[in-house]
Order: sequence, then C-alpha cells, then structure tokens
Amino acid sequence: MGRARLRDLGITIGRFPTGRYNAITDVPGVTVGHRTLIYDQPSVARTGVTAILPRGESSRQDFCFAGWHSLNGCGEMTGLLWVDDSGMLMSPIGLTNTAQVGLVRDAITQYALEKYAGAGYWLPVAGETWDGWLNDTSAYPITKEDVYAALDAAASGPVAEGNVGGGTGMICHDFKGGIGTSSRLVALRESTYVLGVLVQANYGDRHLLRVDGVPVGRTIGPDVAPLPWTQPPLSSSILVIIATDAPLMPTQCRRLAQRATVGLARVGGYGDSFSGDIFLAFATGSHLARSGDGPQFVQVLSPGDMGPFFEATAEAVEESILNALVAAETMTGYMGHTAYALPLDELRRVMALYRPKL
Repeated sequence: MGRARLRDLGITIGRFPTGRYNAITDVPGVTVGHRTLIYDQPSVARTGVTAILPRGESSRQDFCFAGWHSLNGCGEMTGLLWVDDSGMLMSPIGLTNTAQVGLVRDAITQYALEKYAGAGYWLPVAGETWDGWLNDTSAYPITKEDVYAALDAAASGPVAEGNVGGGTGMICHDFKGGIGTSSRLVALRESTYVLGVLVQANYGDRHLLRVDGVPVGRTIGPDVAPLPWTQPPLSSSILVIIATDAPLMPTQCRRLAQRATVGLARVGGYGDSFSGDIFLAFATGSHLARSGDGPQFVQVLSPGDMGPFFEATAEAVEESILNALVAAETMTGYMGHTAYALPLDELRRVMALYRPKL
C-alpha cells in the first residue's frame, strides 16, 4: 500500500483530540519549511534542512519562553546556553545533519541580517542528527541558500513528513525514518490550548519498536524488511521540538521538554550511550518584546494544571515518531546503502493480531 499517516491506518495514539492538521503548525503562528536535497552527482546527497519559526515572520521581535532537556547528550543543538540563561527562544529553529549544523546556525543569522537590514537572529538554535549512512557527509552539500529556502518555505497548514528536510537521510528503528509531527488539544476549564510536536527521528533498534504498545519490531523480521546494516553504526539520535500556545514559564517549558522522554520510551527509545536525544519546548502564550517601555506582564498556568500537558506531550511525541516511520519511503543512497521503509501492510497485519478491530 502507499505511504500514509498513522491514523490513516486506523491506529490512534492516546485520548486527546488532535488539531486540524495533527501537526505542530496547529499551534497558532508556528510555521514549518523544508529544503530537501536528493541527487547523485557530483556527490550523493540525501539530506536537507527543516526550519521551524515559533511565530512566523514575527519571530524576530516577539519572543517565546522556552526550556530544553537532554536525555543523552551525544549530539548538538546550538543556542541552548542562551535559552537556559534568558529563558527565551529568540530565533527560528533549524534541523539538519551532523556535519553541517554549524553552517545552518550561521545561515540563520545571515538570513536575518540580509532580509531585515541588520536586525538579525543572534545565537540561533540549530540541531542535528547523523545521516552518513545514506548521505555523503564529506561533500557538505547544504549551502546557506538551502537554509534560506527552508526559512522562506515556512508556512502553516499540513507539514510534509518522512524523507524531507533535515529528515531526508535519517533511519529509525532500522527502518527509514525522518520528519514526523502531531498535535493535541488540551481543554482546561474555559480554555482549550494546542500542543504540537515535530521530531527528526534517527535512532533505535528494530527489536525495540512498539506501536501503541504492540511489539511490532520483534515481529517484522529482516526476511520481510531487510536491515540496513549488519553492524549498526555508533550513532543514532532524535530531536524533539514541542510548541504550545499555553502560557508557560521557562521552568514549565523545561518540564514539558522532559516529558518527551515518555513518548520516546513508548516507541522503544532509551537514550543509547552514543545517541543525541535533545528536546526543546517553547510556549507562545506570552509575548516578550525585544525591548519595552516598562515591565511586561505575563500569565502562567498553575503547577497543578501541567499534568494534562505532560500526558499530551507523551502522546504527541509517540505519534510524531510513528508518523515519521509510516510516511518515510525506502531510500538508496551513499555507497549503495539502502534503508527500507516500514511495510505498512505488515504493520496492519501485526496490529490486527493485538487489536482485532484494525
């Protein structure tokens, strides 16, 4: 069968309803853009850039509270010292491959300097996972113009998943991985808030893969979908970006980022020693100007109201990873290496053994 999203297969994760697009862009103002590089000459490129703008065009002047968490730190996400110190996200977020995270970071700054006549993004956030099995990382194919293209393409609405943007060359649970997204609506008394997640999934062993608790990875063997390697490389990571329009303070954003570990664990991630599992959460519920004429007043949820957001985060992270897996297509790249897509017919067959109504 053709590629799909998880819910197209009749598989629903959790209890919270989703937003309109079941994507991080359901959070008002959040935009996402991809630049995808797939070619074989003069080098083999299977890579790209994904850009997330927390407030679209207003991101440069209207900042968000933010916090982050590292489950395992064998990876890079620039700008986090400033997120820690200021409690704010003051730039777009760029996701890409390990070899070119520095270029993406620099290009985000250059983009703003050129587009906004000197009013740039400083200390921008750029994260990476390793795509060297399918992509010739030594060729450094991404240019600053590619980063500009991802930023220019950022839009609301549906988000392309799988082999796109920063996720183009990624592998997850020994199947083809990549970009995935999901969202949840959290009702709290008279208000309903949106929480959205986007992942760049490039981690995990097949035998650990679970879908809504079902041990799918132990059932779909290499006779059905061959493993991409006989000996896995010592590198596998996941980046998780969490957005919400709830009025959260930086410490609450950090606590939200920590709960990404729950969604990751449900799918089968555990934070391998050589894995970069880095999670960033930002909240657009308060507005923070670059400079003001006096105190800026913000709202904040009480600690007792955070529980549903923690649960919603776990759900949305779990579904985002699974959306990346079911959207991604089989890809052959560098040195003839192939990463096979999760076979959806087999997925439905296995799920039906445990969930007869599917």
